[in-house]
Amino acid sequence: MKVAVLGAAGGIGQALSLLLKTQLPAGSDLALYDVAPVVPGVAVDLSHIPTAVKVTGHGVDNLADALQGADIVLIPAGVPRKPGMDRSDLFNINAGIVAKLIEAIADTCPKALIGIITNPVNTTVAIAKQVLTKKGVYDKNRLFGVTTLDVIRAETFVAELHGLNPADVKVPVIGGHSGTTILPLLSQTGLSFTDEQISALTHRIQNAGTEVVEAKAGGGSATLSMGQAAARFCLSLAKGLKGEAEVVDYAYVETDGADALFFAHPVKLGKNGIEAILPYGPLSAFEAKAKTDMLPGLQGDIQLGLDFVK
Repeated sequence: MKVAVLGAAGGIGQALSLLLKTQLPAGSDLALYDVAPVVPGVAVDLSHIPTAVKVTGHGVDNLADALQGADIVLIPAGVPRKPGMDRSDLFNINAGIVAKLIEAIADTCPKALIGIITNPVNTTVAIAKQVLTKKGVYDKNRLFGVTTLDVIRAETFVAELHGLNPADVKVPVIGGHSGTTILPLLSQTGLSFTDEQISALTHRIQNAGTEVVEAKAGGGSATLSMGQAAARFCLSLAKGLKGEAEVVDYAYVETDGADALFFAHPVKLGKNGIEAILPYGPLSAFEAKAKTDMLPGLQGDIQLGLDFVK
């Protein structure tokens, strides 16, 4: 299969591309696109890694070539957060970048599965929906907001607390991908927590991005962990495309609107993207209140994206 990474020369893009070069199925094509002139060099660098994944680099004038025949397109393009910035502060810059890239996808590979990484995801996914709809090619089963970073952080932090191997910990995370819209369902882990631990863990998972931004002291945001998270989700999409049975992952997708138009759910993946949006199960009283409290903000984020394209 062919995977295109749009924004491949950035911090997330390079980490993601490295992992895909080493983990995609043999015989796959990996197309790297970026407006930065370094992208051909990134492609050459990766091409020296001995795996049966072909890597090509595509500069600012070759977006269509990167997208031609793509089965999966991942979009980490955009500016990262800096200290003091919220994901919503990125909107004015990143909204236009995502809209332009989605237009190119609509024109070149409208059947591709699209994973939006560019923040603010709560809003940029809604922008993608509107652009694809205007182009007449929108398929809600092929558009995803990549929220896997929230899941891997939750797994890591819970495992640390309980002294477990993170590979043995599963933490459902629903909602959105910013601040209090990120809702880890600790009640469904099968583990025990005090009320204080639930509150502290939830807060840390919701604010883990800021933890990285502040620790890097102006040197960037979460690039390595986001690269790993995006690669993990991409590999789930690839397994679904290959027809593997029971591929389930979490993503921010269009729903029936019971909570919000877009909401992170467990989804069953297959050859056409989403085969089924699965229920997220019963919530504890703490989780139910947190969900109720965050919905107006999430709905506002989504409306901002819908209105941007109008």
